[in-house]
Amino acid sequence: MFSGYLNVAARCSACGLEYAGFDAGDGPAVFVILIVGAVVAGGALFLEFTVHPPYWVHAIIWLPLIVILSIGLLRLAKALLLVLQYKHQAREGRLAD
Repeated sequence: MFSGYLNVAARCSACGLEYAGFDAGDGPAVFVILIVGAVVAGGALFLEFTVHPPYWVHAIIWLPLIVILSIGLLRLAKALLLVLQYKHQAREGRLAD
């Protein structure tokens, strides 16, 4: 499905389905921001109210986690939205029959 980390291939290597009509847009980034933000904010608040660590400890814990989760979930979210577009035959500029 992908020709690079986030670049969508021109067509499927197994069945030849063209991916030109599919576009996830900014949807994957929005979902990843919301999910990672909720996890990190919840974790940071829990850690702050239970242990009271200094700010540098928060930076050491949460900054790498933000990067790892964001990079890890972005490709999965993009693939999920592209598959959902295919499953529901969603195309730009077309109303449901």
